[in-house]
Amino acid sequence: METTPSDEAVPAGQNNPAQATTADPKSEWRDLGIFLVKLAAIVFFVRSFIFSPFVIPSESMMPRLLVGDYLFITKWNYGYSRHSLPWSLPLIPGHLFASTPTRGDVVVFKAPPTDNTDWIKRVIGLPGDSVQMVGGQLIVNGKAVPKQKVADFVLPITPNFTKCQMQFQTVEAGQPVCRIPRFRETLDNGKTYDVLDQGLRDQDDTVVFHVPAGHVFLMGDNRDNSTDSRFPHAEGGIEFVPLENLEGKAVVSFWSTDGSANWFLPWTWFTAARWSRIGEGF
Repeated sequence: METTPSDEAVPAGQNNPAQATTADPKSEWRDLGIFLVKLAAIVFFVRSFIFSPFVIPSESMMPRLLVGDYLFITKWNYGYSRHSLPWSLPLIPGHLFASTPTRGDVVVFKAPPTDNTDWIKRVIGLPGDSVQMVGGQLIVNGKAVPKQKVADFVLPITPNFTKCQMQFQTVEAGQPVCRIPRFRETLDNGKTYDVLDQGLRDQDDTVVFHVPAGHVFLMGDNRDNSTDSRFPHAEGGIEFVPLENLEGKAVVSFWSTDGSANWFLPWTWFTAARWSRIGEGF
């Protein structure tokens, strides 16, 4: 009588191929699960302790940062707290390896008083400093920060930038643009950066703010369009920001788009890119 493959004897010490085939799918799913867990752990560690991406959601840091800019922040500069972790998981007690930022740093932080939203601003006042605005002039520790008029900031009006006041709108090379007065400030440590100033506003004249210990005073570079430490919580401001709320320091832009891309038209991903902004450091 002829034998079929299923009838053939399996040598001792060897598995039945049919049984191995049946077990393979479970093994593959188990291996995939282990790989995904390891990948998630690596991503969690990197985003929490080394670097993390951040996308610019508002115009408060123009001209340096535009809506649609993507950047990396380094996480070790100011120490680690629960806000260093995704969703501010309460796994880190207090503020470990705490360090005070340098005046002029651009930082990402959890915005008080809710501490549940990521914002980005520039450090203007350190613990013990006094900060005031007088007629649009920044005063730090009783000394006026040098402010020099430079070339206007010219930005094309695109889906990622539509809020241009009428007096600043113009057409250049056939394209509608916004031309905003720009100034360069220089801090006492030599740090320079550009700010936008569209004219006197209520926030251009403030009381003297005395920065308490363990806190910093943060401002946006777009001085007339930034809700920052100049504003109380009742007006949507952040007042003084605890050092433990700082998540990291902005270091480099890795992508930028003007918002005109269509996900279903791949070539527009390239035409919408603002290539000149990619790779800019701080």
